[in-house]
Amino acid sequence: MTKFIRVEEVKLPLNDDEGLLKWKIIKILWIKKEDLLEYNIVKKAIDSRNKNNILFIYSIDTSIKNQDKFFNKIPSFLNANMKKHRIKEIDNFEYKIKKTTKKPKNRPVIIGTWPAWLYAWIIMAEAWLNPILIERWKDVDSRIIDVDIFSNTWKLDLNSNIQFWEWWAGTFSDGKLYTLINDPRSKYVFSELIKAWAPDTIAYDAKPHIGTDYLRVLVKVLRNKIIWLWWEVRFETLMTDIEVVDNKLKSITLDNEEKLETEDLIVAVWHSARDTVSMLFERWVEMKAKPFAMWVRIEHDADMINRSQYWDSCVSPKLETARYKLVNHHVEARTIYSFCMCPGGYVMAASSENNRLCLNGMSEYAQDSWISNSALLVPVLPSDFSTDHPLAGIEFQRLFEEKAFIAGGSNYNAPAQLVGDFLAKRPSTKLWKINSTYKPWIKLTSLDECLPDFITDALRKSIPMLDRKIKWFANPDAILTAIEARSSSVVKFTRDKETCESNIKWLYPCWEWAWFAWWITSSAIDWLRVGESIIEKYTK
Repeated sequence: MTKFIRVEEVKLPLNDDEGLLKWKIIKILWIKKEDLLEYNIVKKAIDSRNKNNILFIYSIDTSIKNQDKFFNKIPSFLNANMKKHRIKEIDNFEYKIKKTTKKPKNRPVIIGTWPAWLYAWIIMAEAWLNPILIERWKDVDSRIIDVDIFSNTWKLDLNSNIQFWEWWAGTFSDGKLYTLINDPRSKYVFSELIKAWAPDTIAYDAKPHIGTDYLRVLVKVLRNKIIWLWWEVRFETLMTDIEVVDNKLKSITLDNEEKLETEDLIVAVWHSARDTVSMLFERWVEMKAKPFAMWVRIEHDADMINRSQYWDSCVSPKLETARYKLVNHHVEARTIYSFCMCPGGYVMAASSENNRLCLNGMSEYAQDSWISNSALLVPVLPSDFSTDHPLAGIEFQRLFEEKAFIAGGSNYNAPAQLVGDFLAKRPSTKLWKINSTYKPWIKLTSLDECLPDFITDALRKSIPMLDRKIKWFANPDAILTAIEARSSSVVKFTRDKETCESNIKWLYPCWEWAWFAWWITSSAIDWLRVGESIIEKYTK
């Protein structure tokens, strides 16, 4: 296996050329220029703590002559560099897929097309399995048309909206790939996305994103590759039931009354597939309520956020649209977090049920709208629900989505309030310097009409504190819109740590519902784990 020397904390001032990295590596490793064989950037981050001296921070993998002897006898004068730059030898991880030695009796079935299905089908196809992919809604091009119609006419199509389609709400998001999961499979995840035309910067950007515009192209490339590899993809097909015999999955029923027998069912539905989850609960698939979060979106002038983060350097073409990550722990209220921050983005209408309002944030790859928005997230606990029923969280979400729908005028306009008015506990009546990006439109009101008291209390106590971290975060003209209640799944399926099966054998909960993953990268890794478990079953 190829090994590299990793050098971290390599710093370059904002205006320096990246070509200088070569000479910095030579100096840090104390080698001759001809001894440096190659180097690759594996991580690039912005350090804007000192606004007068913004830096790029790199982690770099290098290959040098006589590398096997480099760590054998390190000169004493290099010790400081070894610690400062955390110099170490690492393996070049290569993801290898096993080949099955026996065929399944029936074809595996995958329910749902979250982006990570890419990895399930790749490893299953290369392992000589031939799954069937079932997606309840339409393809991406058809859905874009339907979502645009909803945004402009208020006519919600229950069978075609942001929450359900290829890549689900991800196709109307920032396409964030950042994850805290330290798993070597992530390198494989990124390489496959780049092969499907994702920007190659995602391989090393510390805060990688694809953008909704790239996502819409990428998902079609992946789907066409699936079809080329002889996978069967069925759109507008819903799984309506499952058959279990002796605690083992026997078959699934589709909405056209067709039955498919299978010994491998991957359930990777989006958190808004409430009917599917209810059906599985009725069929004794084990699950329990779990914490989630509800929030509002806060919209600021993007230039203001850029200047607050970069000061005068905000005009530099080298700097991306500024983002932030904030948290406030208040002794008298629940902790509040910024989440799903969309620099230079939009607030989208994401309802999927009649007379219930739901929002989502979105950015294109360029992140160049005039507004930056972020969710302000407040934790919701199972103890907040009216009962201890495993599905009580769904009804909790629905209750406040209905309140938001009514507060917005009962027409899918979003209830909104200026930050200054919200903190002063008075309804808003007029916009000032900032216009909302939400479509169809907003209705100025008081958010107390549609949010639980513990959320409004946490927001009022925390927003002034966040203003100390980002100047003008509590700008009185900034806009709060509600409600975003689908931050994550409100239930957790049980799953065996080794086989990844639920309490029903041969049924594999994947991604959010298993609460083993969240968003694109972590869900992709979870898909790989599940796929590996199924492949292992046919290689024993």
